[in-house]
Amino acid sequence: MNKDKGVAKEENSIRFSVLDRDMQLRNAKNETYDLVVIGGGVTGAGTALDAASRGLKVCLVEKNDFASGTSNKSTKLIHGGLRYLKQMEIGLVKESGSERAIVHKLAPHLVMPEKMLLPIIEGGTYGKIMASIGLKIYDFLANVEGDDKRKMLSAQETLNKEPLLSKEGLTGGGYYAEYRTDDARLTIELLKKAASFGANSINYCEMTSFNYDEEGKIRSLKCTDHNTKKSFSIRSRNYVSAAGPWVDLLREKDHSMSSKHLHLTKGVHLVFSRERFPLTQSIYFDVPDGRMIFAIPRGRATYVGTTDTNYNANLNRVVATKEDAGYLLKAVNHMFPGLKLTRDDIESNWAGIRPLIHEDGKDPSELSRKDEIFVSKTGLISIAGGKLTGYRKMAQRVIDTVLKTMSDKTSSKFSESHTQKIPLTSTPLKDTEEVHAYQHKITQQLKALKIEDSYYGWYLTSTYGKQADIIIGKVNYFLNDEVAERLIRAELWYCVHYEMTNSLADFFVRRTGRLYFDINSVHKYRLLIQEDIVEYLNWDEIRIETENRYLDLLLQDATTYYEKEFV
Repeated sequence: MNKDKGVAKEENSIRFSVLDRDMQLRNAKNETYDLVVIGGGVTGAGTALDAASRGLKVCLVEKNDFASGTSNKSTKLIHGGLRYLKQMEIGLVKESGSERAIVHKLAPHLVMPEKMLLPIIEGGTYGKIMASIGLKIYDFLANVEGDDKRKMLSAQETLNKEPLLSKEGLTGGGYYAEYRTDDARLTIELLKKAASFGANSINYCEMTSFNYDEEGKIRSLKCTDHNTKKSFSIRSRNYVSAAGPWVDLLREKDHSMSSKHLHLTKGVHLVFSRERFPLTQSIYFDVPDGRMIFAIPRGRATYVGTTDTNYNANLNRVVATKEDAGYLLKAVNHMFPGLKLTRDDIESNWAGIRPLIHEDGKDPSELSRKDEIFVSKTGLISIAGGKLTGYRKMAQRVIDTVLKTMSDKTSSKFSESHTQKIPLTSTPLKDTEEVHAYQHKITQQLKALKIEDSYYGWYLTSTYGKQADIIIGKVNYFLNDEVAERLIRAELWYCVHYEMTNSLADFFVRRTGRLYFDINSVHKYRLLIQEDIVEYLNWDEIRIETENRYLDLLLQDATTYYEKEFV
């Protein structure tokens, strides 16, 4: 295949604004696409970008908001998966390790270096020798260089890094490099970049059924737009399902289920204020039952996770139970005994599903995170499994599979994958040093606006990167006595005009992460945001009531621990 032929340029840009939604729906009804992607999580978004940047005409549909499923519920790390090394998944660790560095270069404000401390405990998962060898292999597979290479620490050096750690049984520590991210923000940036190559991505647009031709091949998709409740068809030459936990449901609709199927597991994370859990250092630590858990400081919060339990309940409402909260609290208090955390100390939580590939006889934590592609006789290509870190290679593999189903003459029109060279924002920051310099600049600009809290400079930079310039430039367009009110209104304006924000939940959960990491701000600014979004999107009273009912439900689920799952 010609590497240069068919390489798409960022000239067929589609504005990624909810205000253009009518035009996007018209395009979806009238075009015949090269590819339709079902599912707007990170895998679907990565697939849309890979395809559009190769020159394919692409449409993506998502039944809820982008990143509203698994891609907003991960541990929010771009990491190599140290535990997969223990399971001898060398290929997965190697690919994940190299992908960390690539994605960091594509969006350094969003994928930030995060030093990880692995306390070594007597009788724990990793002994001193195994930890040292394992981390060295981990660095080797990921081509880690310089100061990021692992360092082995004494017990005292480990405590110096994180004084909150338990001294009991502590024999030392491993200090190594990972990356932190915001999974939902990463998904949104991928979709915005795909739009710059002409991809048409529509949220709240549900694929309800497949339409077949006389040969049994998929001819079109029947979709319902949840904003208007109207149905229509989308035609394409190829179809990819990147529906995460819903992949098997689509395969059943397509009558193409095989013996290979998904194994769903649930992961829960708890969020504490930094005042109550003043962690200074990211920790990957042992739990007495043999599992490993992360504790990560992030802005005003510290979060802990994840659980790993089999899941067979409601796919559309995944919640934390009392048992989940109890398990994580016990684990945290065991490793950080001075904290004495209780359920009352938890500010928020999130619970999500991992769509893994089933393997007979394996516990949830033993299942592989490898991805797998299923090709149906009807033309549906499904991708399942995998992990956040591997989204780009998963997208590349699935589009390579799509091209193999085409004739040589057709596939030769499109280029090879080159997403490793495509920055994820239009005004990218080059590296971590430039990110820190930009954050300092933003912090000074905010001080000039009488916002003294340096948190906002970190928050805007790590959320939007250099796109924060647009938000700050809009602050003085709004008339409020409190500058913080003007800032959040400018943020909403940006998210509506540039990021397909279609609901209160889109803004407070996926675009800003406030429901999880700054839940008090949701209560504080809710009515203010509602007033503006009603004006932008012309909501009627019924829509306002529906939106508030749903946001109330999300706030309830983020702060409640149920007796059992919802069926």
